[in-house]
Amino acid sequence: QVQLVESGGGLVQAGGSLRVSCVASTGTFSNYVMGWFRQAPGKEREFVATISWNGMGTYYADSVKGRFTISRDNAKNTVYLQMNSLKPEDTAVYYCTATRTGIPVMSYYSRGERYDSWGQGTAVTVSS
Repeated sequence: QVQLVESGGGLVQAGGSLRVSCVASTGTFSNYVMGWFRQAPGKEREFVATISWNGMGTYYADSVKGRFTISRDNAKNTVYLQMNSLKPEDTAVYYCTATRTGIPVMSYYSRGERYDSWGQGTAVTVSS
């Protein structure tokens, strides 16, 4: 497992943008597929986005496609989630995840059980 620490959450108005980050404490960050999930109050955790070890492969939930962008900087052990055109329904705690599973199909990583490391989360609130 790897330790993950998220940051960058906060309060933003609808239509605004926010970028959340996640730093991984590992010397082999480039071996990991990284993902973002979120959990809104009273709702189940849901998949948001995932990115391959080299950043060439990504996969998004339909609800965020075209608005959110996942990226990574392997030199900084960091994965990012750029969120644009935010909506009140994007309000949630956002969790960073990691796995070393080598399945080369990005949709495989849309399920939480594919990951073995989770961060503590960063809260994002979108006001209407």
